[in-house]
Amino acid sequence: GDESIMDCSNCMRCDDACPSGVPLSQMHNTARGQYVDGQMSRLSREYVRNRVLANYRLFASLASTFPRLSTAVLNSRPVRWLNEKLLGISGEREFPAFATETFREWWAARGGAAASRERAREARERRGESGADKKVAYFHGCYANYNTPEVGRALVRTFEHFGYELVVPEQRCSGTPMFANGMLADARRAAGVNVSSMADLVAEGYDAVASCTSCSMSLRQEYPELFDFEGVEEVASHTFEAVEYLRIHEDIRGEVREADVSGELAADFAYHAPCHARNQGLDRQAVELFRELEGAAIEDVGDSCSGISGTYGWKAEKYEKSMAVGAEMFEHMETAEGETGMTECPTCAMQMEHGTGYEVRHPLELLEAALVGDGDGN
Repeated sequence: GDESIMDCSNCMRCDDACPSGVPLSQMHNTARGQYVDGQMSRLSREYVRNRVLANYRLFASLASTFPRLSTAVLNSRPVRWLNEKLLGISGEREFPAFATETFREWWAARGGAAASRERAREARERRGESGADKKVAYFHGCYANYNTPEVGRALVRTFEHFGYELVVPEQRCSGTPMFANGMLADARRAAGVNVSSMADLVAEGYDAVASCTSCSMSLRQEYPELFDFEGVEEVASHTFEAVEYLRIHEDIRGEVREADVSGELAADFAYHAPCHARNQGLDRQAVELFRELEGAAIEDVGDSCSGISGTYGWKAEKYEKSMAVGAEMFEHMETAEGETGMTECPTCAMQMEHGTGYEVRHPLELLEAALVGDGDGN
């Protein structure tokens, strides 16, 4: 194996670019896994660092036990210096803040699936759809659970507004950072739990929705390419990115056109389409959806990659390359009208914030503000 395979960031743009439809990212994932298994020493700094980055969920679940302390310690100068010297994790980057209440904690305290069923039933009655069978399973992934639960809450409230009952099944990481680091055994274990959990729900008539475009990408493309679990094809064909799902099944465009937004989300947004959104044909949906929203404006900052590519830009030796790739996006953001960023991808959001200092929001947060408003705060 050639170690240059570790320079691939798993952005998957090669899949889009290939005129013959060759599944290049699948070949890269397989080759990277073979290289890590066969040629990378388990005791090397690179292997340990990549394993830590690939298993963010485990790290985040520990950090979330004492969220404020963890955020402060991880971002302290000495710890960032140590991380770079010992593990090769770039000291230039700030760790994202851990939420004081995870999404799953909020979901349980709110009453879980039973409360969602009741809210959805009331919404369907209001909408004159009381006979409709509308139910989805939310794949929140690691980041919306531990770092940005506001995105998960926005998804729940927005789907309930349209009359959908939600369940939040048992789940592990989608596997995206594991694929990118050649940790295919870790990815297989995580995928096994996710497919088993989601396949049972798909059989009961649920569709799976994700707020992170890399998570939806994993479940719908990478799983069936790389794994042969029972139910993997069914889960893939019933998985959608959240806004995409509402665009397919609801007159979301019409509702947004009639709505307006005020308060902190009444802003001009500089929107970046993540590579993994492009790969699913979703790169224009936020711009098209919010173009007619009263009180907010949105501008696409072009088709360049953000450069961070998940864990790639966190590696000390890849940091400069990551920022060089992102330079075009930073420039477009700074010439755009807005000074608030928008994207579906958590790590693209980190890069946008890191390169421009802008606050970055998720399309679901704007959608919730427009259609649901403050509601009851739950």
